[in-house]
Amino acid sequence: MTEIDILISEVGPRDGLQSIQTIMPTAAKKAWVAAEAAAGVQEIEVGSFVPPKLLPQMADTAEIVTYARTIPGLTVAALVPNLKGAENAIRAGAHKISLPLSVSETHSKANLRKTHQQVLDEVRAIVALLNSLPPDQRPGFEGSLSTAFGCTLEGPVPATKVTEMARKLIEAGCDEVGLSDTTGMANPRQLQHLIRLVRSEVGADKLTGVHLHNTRGLGLANILAALDEGITTVDSSLGGLGGCPYAPGASGNIVTEDLAFMLDSMGIRTGVDLEKLIAGRNIVTGALPDEPMYGFTPDAGLPKGYTPGGWGIDS
Repeated sequence: MTEIDILISEVGPRDGLQSIQTIMPTAAKKAWVAAEAAAGVQEIEVGSFVPPKLLPQMADTAEIVTYARTIPGLTVAALVPNLKGAENAIRAGAHKISLPLSVSETHSKANLRKTHQQVLDEVRAIVALLNSLPPDQRPGFEGSLSTAFGCTLEGPVPATKVTEMARKLIEAGCDEVGLSDTTGMANPRQLQHLIRLVRSEVGADKLTGVHLHNTRGLGLANILAALDEGITTVDSSLGGLGGCPYAPGASGNIVTEDLAFMLDSMGIRTGVDLEKLIAGRNIVTGALPDEPMYGFTPDAGLPKGYTPGGWGIDS
């Protein structure tokens, strides 16, 4: 496996596809996952284990997980909303599972139909299940702090509430927590402040990843701010597909292609081959011809004479 500095975690097959009405064919999903893995993406969130009647776009997640597990070196991640989802994810073979806890309880009730206490009860049940398994069969378990930077339903979200929920997730048994800008409201200074607060509450080793949106054009600026704080895993979506279906107006995942170009041009190792990554868009656009795809790098192309691994920086 290629040594990297920053892990780009592709979330398009989950966060991207759950936010659109079109159902991508299973074969196309597999081709998408395979293409990104071949481009050097080392972690992909391939789906979510939610009831098909709620999100028919995710009905084949178990099959996609099983397929993705056959790709050498790929960490296969999946979202789970509850114990049942975790059971299905474990059965399919996911390496990593995450459960979203919306710091905004109004959003939690809209997204999971659960209060904070009910979500924490699900977390404890999942932890008990994981602890019953042999250590080498336990997927990593992240508690995702959704709406951590503001909520389209409630408005501002107090930082003290974010740190409280982070502590409770770790106390309930999560391996780590992640900060999620579900509604695309974060700014760089706010992001750095919240990373410091949460780490002071749970420890730096318990917060290594962020999930940010580009809803108001601050996605890449926020990524750089997070990296300055020592964050090592960042989520993004090919073509910027997706957002949260339960956060009105909060579309706009960070574009994987733009993120990979920014990091590579700065000399930050991601293991991603930019040309192969950009070529992989053809699979998605072919399967979803009516869905808009975003990204400046794919449109503009790589600069003339571009050299991977640091460009335009005098030695």
